[in-house]
Amino acid sequence: MSKKGKNLWSLKFNTATLVLIPAAIGINYLGKLFAGVLKLPLWLDSIGTCLAAVLAGPIAGAIVGAVNNIIYGLTMDPVSTIYALTNIAIGVVVGVMAYNGYMKNILAALLTAILTGLAAVVVSTPLNVIFWGGQTGNVWGDALYATAIANHFPVFIASFFDEIVVDLPDKIAVILIVFAISKGLPKSLIALYQTSDKVESLDDK
Repeated sequence: MSKKGKNLWSLKFNTATLVLIPAAIGINYLGKLFAGVLKLPLWLDSIGTCLAAVLAGPIAGAIVGAVNNIIYGLTMDPVSTIYALTNIAIGVVVGVMAYNGYMKNILAALLTAILTGLAAVVVSTPLNVIFWGGQTGNVWGDALYATAIANHFPVFIASFFDEIVVDLPDKIAVILIVFAISKGLPKSLIALYQTSDKVESLDDK
């Protein structure tokens, strides 16, 4: 989904993007809650981040991801704030990939998902080692971590396994959800995010 009418790194947001950002933060929370209640082996807490990145670019996606973790850190778990770095990376990667047309079809979306998952793993693994002894807090990933440690793998490698076994499937699921949502949106709505012009009302388009 290319946004050729908008500067990729623009910090000037139109009305549509300003409305999207808090909505996307809420979507992140709902996804995390859904995964937690069902005890899924996924996070599902970056759907809003990725949707904002696809529609409005990497800066909007990064802001959604960062604010989401900062709010969670202030209200629930202070350490979560540092993981804003992971969500920033997710927003940037997805935004850049979408800008360059890598959300136009399912195969391109899968490539975006894999690269996004790898970016999340690279950023999160050292944070996991520093703050959590290498674990992620996900029961599925931590089980693999325990197995790796029991077999004398170094902590960093065990933590990498722990993160990738959760993050890669999670980002594939998230990107496919975002791909389906974006394909279902009217083109007139998507166009609102692709212009740097101020949008006064959705009804005017």
